[in-house]
Amino acid sequence: MKAPCDEAAVRSANTASPCGERAGRWVLAATILASSMAFIDSTVVNVALPALQASLHATLVGVQWVVEAYGLFLGALILAGGSLGDLLGRRLMFVVGVGIFAVASMACGMAANIQQLVVARSVQGIGAAFLVPGSLSIISASFDEKTRGQAIGTWSGFTAMTTALGPVLGGWLIEHASWRWAFFINVPLAAAVILISLWHIPESRSASAGHVDWLGALLATLGLGGLVYGLIESTSLGWGSFQVFGSLIGGVACLVGFVFVEAWGKSPMAPLTLFGSRGFSGANLLTLFLYAALGIFFFLFPMNLIQVQGYSTTAAGAAALPLILLMFSLSRWSGGLVTRYGAKAPLVIGPLIAAAGFGLFSVPGVGDSYWKAFFPAFVILGFGMAISVAPLTTVVMSSVDQDRAGAASGINNAVARVAGVLAVAILGIVVVKLFSSSLNRSLAGVLLPQGILEYVRSNEIKLAGLDLPSDLNAETAAMIRGLISHAFVFGFRGVMLLCAGLSVASAAVAWLMIPARAE
Repeated sequence: MKAPCDEAAVRSANTASPCGERAGRWVLAATILASSMAFIDSTVVNVALPALQASLHATLVGVQWVVEAYGLFLGALILAGGSLGDLLGRRLMFVVGVGIFAVASMACGMAANIQQLVVARSVQGIGAAFLVPGSLSIISASFDEKTRGQAIGTWSGFTAMTTALGPVLGGWLIEHASWRWAFFINVPLAAAVILISLWHIPESRSASAGHVDWLGALLATLGLGGLVYGLIESTSLGWGSFQVFGSLIGGVACLVGFVFVEAWGKSPMAPLTLFGSRGFSGANLLTLFLYAALGIFFFLFPMNLIQVQGYSTTAAGAAALPLILLMFSLSRWSGGLVTRYGAKAPLVIGPLIAAAGFGLFSVPGVGDSYWKAFFPAFVILGFGMAISVAPLTTVVMSSVDQDRAGAASGINNAVARVAGVLAVAILGIVVVKLFSSSLNRSLAGVLLPQGILEYVRSNEIKLAGLDLPSDLNAETAAMIRGLISHAFVFGFRGVMLLCAGLSVASAAVAWLMIPARAE
């Protein structure tokens, strides 16, 4: 999912040096391709998870790290990446980010094991931390107030199209070639972006750029990394492990240090004074809850479709199209709701509708029809999100002074990305526990050789990707596979209900903290 304040980040910046009409086309071409590359990578990788799990014989922990490594570095460094572009040159850091992203994508595609893939994904996240804010700041610097609205509309429209079609095309590539092509496809796109940028995009810097908050960026990365490592590895190592306990303590300590650095530093990347606004604090807390629900949903749902329901990767990539198309087509309408009713009412109603959508996802079992089971849930979830996103952006931008709008939108973007990282780490534990308890209850009621029972129980952490021994007879294998599928659905249902609860919590935050009219 796109972060909620991408467009706001473009609108909030001052124009550095407006470009001509011809150069403007090239600016849009480069930024659309680059942004699309980042958006597509996030969605296609989720569709590719079952295939790479089978290919690399990975557990759920390994699969979690494939997603988390990218999101962790992107979420922790995106604010520093934007500051570095303002200081050293927006085009320079944009091209550097695209180059890092391309090299890391090649390394992802050539990874021989899950450890190599996780390392490459970490580097890819670092590249994205330069690429994403760079593309937004280049649009800001290249268009004046008269042409910026049209440029944003063009950029938003094309990136929405690629975000919608990317998982379908990526799923087709994975199905007919290999999951590795989900990464290799980035290389020609990156080459085109770099060539266009070097030949046609002028360099720009911010005259008022301060120092890069390296200490804050380091503490944010170590803090998030420590928390995520402790949470994810607790599934396999146990809570009593020194690695888990020490990692969690270290992560919390670094995050506390990050708060002190941002409060007292000269050029903080996340000025804490912004949180003095009740509306801004409420908007970010709402973002944290709502995007956490979306993050774990898009992590688990492709596994459900492919490993349990038997969908092809192409079909799984197309499954979320109703949600994406609804959000895009209703964005202008939902913006009008703010003008008419203020932001508070949509931000209460939208998450409640999204909660109903998540609740519907907890209903289907194994083998239910897409159109009866999943399509209505996607429509309701998409409608709820469409109502929520534009008002959320409005609250973030109207809660602070105009000269702090860029920092406010950047913080909200980072919160949205960090929310997904934390959700996959925390709720990943929940799905493993629910899966394990359901499977063990089912296995207790059947007669199986002790060796088979021990094998299945020792590999529970692979969830629905659990490989059965090749010498198992077909009837027994089918029976165990059925129990595994039902256990995964049980865990998926539990997490969807938690996602509904997070959405209700978002509505409660809006009710209590969001002002009826802009501050």
